[in-house]
Order: sequence, then structure tokens, then C-alpha cells
Amino acid sequence: MEQDESFVVRSFDYSYYPTPWHYHPEYEIVLVTESTGKRFIGDHISDFKPGNLALLGPNIPHTYRNDEKYYRKKSKLRAKSIVIHFSEASLGSDFLKLPEAKPIRSLLQRSQQGLDVNRQTNIGVSKKLAEIVEQKGMRRWNSLIEILMILSESKKLKPITSTPQIGYNEKESARICQVFDWVAANYSSTIKLSDAAKLAGMNENAFSRFFAQRTRKTFSSFVQEMRLQKAARLLVENDLSVTEICYECGYNNISNFNRQFLNYYALNPVNYRKTFLKEEKS
Repeated sequence: MEQDESFVVRSFDYSYYPTPWHYHPEYEIVLVTESTGKRFIGDHISDFKPGNLALLGPNIPHTYRNDEKYYRKKSKLRAKSIVIHFSEASLGSDFLKLPEAKPIRSLLQRSQQGLDVNRQTNIGVSKKLAEIVEQKGMRRWNSLIEILMILSESKKLKPITSTPQIGYNEKESARICQVFDWVAANYSSTIKLSDAAKLAGMNENAFSRFFAQRTRKTFSSFVQEMRLQKAARLLVENDLSVTEICYECGYNNISNFNRQFLNYYALNPVNYRKTFLKEEKS
């Protein structure tokens, strides 16, 4: 942060997002402007693409991991984003005590679970973010307040994590991120708890407890979630058969794959594809 700044605004342009699983005491507004991949926010896993916009409260562990194609040596793809880091002090020592600031105070409390920003609110805030990158001084500060007011007045914000999340120390964060990367690179192969534990430098029981405490889910459910989300993407992005997608995503039994997919998405793979294509045409 510069001496004449009370908060940080940055426009990033990378070959791929380099930041590992981490957390920080500041609030964060992050807009993906270019690239695709997987985001891990607390106990939540989802895909991201350009336009993905979120408000994260302090100390929520998170990382954005690009798709494999971004890591190839000769890739010309870019991973771009606009990020704001701010604290309550950035707004002024007594700002949140003002009666007029009540909506923003409520917004910041809700952000403890992270908030997804969608629809018209996303459009409005994204426009403001493009502007704030070019601003300085009080104009930039005023724009931050305007962004927070737009968010506070929206009915379209959805919690990201199931419960408020707390970050952990740097060594533990590095372990988790290493496991995330390994699973993302190997979801189509056999993934064993013993291998993940070895990667983290722990025995299986200790690793199972460690992983569940940090992500609020078991290692096996995490792997399954990664595989099912990849399957959902393949269903709508190409013409592979359901059987081909089943094996591509690390399942070796089509009946089990169909059952797990139905449990997760409340639709079987065939109907999921049909529903998506119908929505695309409408």
C-alpha cells in the first residue's frame, strides 16, 4: 500500500493466477476479467470465468486456480482480475458508526461467509471497478463507498461458504494448496488418501482430521466434488458421451457416476445437459 492510500486497488495481468491458498485481515473485492478455472473459498468449490465477482470478509482462506491449459509452457492465455483490499479503517475511524452507514455495516457482517455478486448488481459494480482502477485520491475513495452502497442495497448477493471461515498459518495453508493442486491435476486418475497424506507429510489419520478441519469436508467428498464439477463442465462444453465423461472424470462405474451426479445436481447427466442446452437457446 502506498503512503497516500488508505486501501489497495490493483489490476492484475498474469499467465496464470500465482497466489496460493491464503487469507488476510482485509476485506477483498475480486472481479475476474479474463481466464477460467476453479476457485476455492473456505469450504466452497466452484468454477470461475470472466465476470465472476465476489466480496470476501477478513481471514477467509481462498485461492483461484486456473485451468491446466494456462500452465502450459507456450500458452499465450492471460489471467486478469481487478482486486480491492480494504479495512474498516480505510473507511474512517467512525464511519461505520454513522446511521447512514448501517447498510454497509450490515454488508460487511454478511461478508464473513463471502458473498457472490450476480445479475444487475454485478454489471453495476463491474463498471465501477473498471473506473476505480484509473482513479486517485478522494475520487477513488468515493468510488469504494459507492461500490459498497450498491452491494449493500442488492437483494442478489448469495453467501459463498456454509459457515464463517477462519484462516490458518502459512505452513498449513501451503499444505492445503499443494493438495488442491495435486487433486486438480490428477482427478481423472486414481486418487488415494494415502498419497494425499504423503504429499502433505502426514499420516492418514492426521491428514484426514487436518483436511476436514480446514475445508469443512472429508477428503473423499472434496475429490468427488471436484470430479462432478468437471463432469458438469464437460457435459455442456462438448459432445462427449456420458460414458466417456464418466471415465474422463475418474469414475470406473457408470451406475455409480450417474447416482453421484444425481445426488449432487438433482439431475442425471443426460437431463443436466438437456436443461443447460434448453436454457442456452431460450
